[in-house]
Amino acid sequence: MDIKETMEKTLAALRSGGVILYPTDTVWGLGCDAADPEAVARIFSIKRRDDSKSLVLLASDMDMIARYIRTIPEMAVELVEVNDKPMTIIYPGAISSPRPAEGCLPVKDKSMLAYNTVAEDGTVGIRIPMMDFCREMVKRFGRPIVSTSANISGEPTPHGYGEISREIREAADYIVDPALEAGATGKSSSIIKIGLDATVEIIRK
Repeated sequence: MDIKETMEKTLAALRSGGVILYPTDTVWGLGCDAADPEAVARIFSIKRRDDSKSLVLLASDMDMIARYIRTIPEMAVELVEVNDKPMTIIYPGAISSPRPAEGCLPVKDKSMLAYNTVAEDGTVGIRIPMMDFCREMVKRFGRPIVSTSANISGEPTPHGYGEISREIREAADYIVDPALEAGATGKSSSIIKIGLDATVEIIRK
């Protein structure tokens, strides 16, 4: 496996508005540019999932997260600093593009998250991956990418490449070398929702 070549092909697919199938620090995911609403819409279509639901995103560090969240709760910073396992934090106040009026094309703006990555209450789940390849990929891409489990909505989450359905594999524009899944836990991350008033809600342990 040539990691450099794999990285370049992965980034090329993301930059062209494509959908990638890739191993994360948890389970295999479907990903795309989180600022591209049309690419995000493709992922919802592939998963046959209602686009009213939000998606988990990956960011390289807190500085990247801060560019897309109006105010980072102090509690979130503290949790990230002490965390030693995959953890997704749901942040309030996502900076996102407007939902397009009927018949209009959606806005793609690198400085904003795609409207269809964000929940109706303006929150968004973001994780800093604990896997070198993923973190470097997002860092080099320069903005968050989508990371949603590689399965049809309602079906079991695949914990390894061998469990991913043919339908999902064929829908992706690029598949990252399965050898990289060695750095994954095979388990979904914990999910914690944090409010600006320091309230903390554990969504998934």
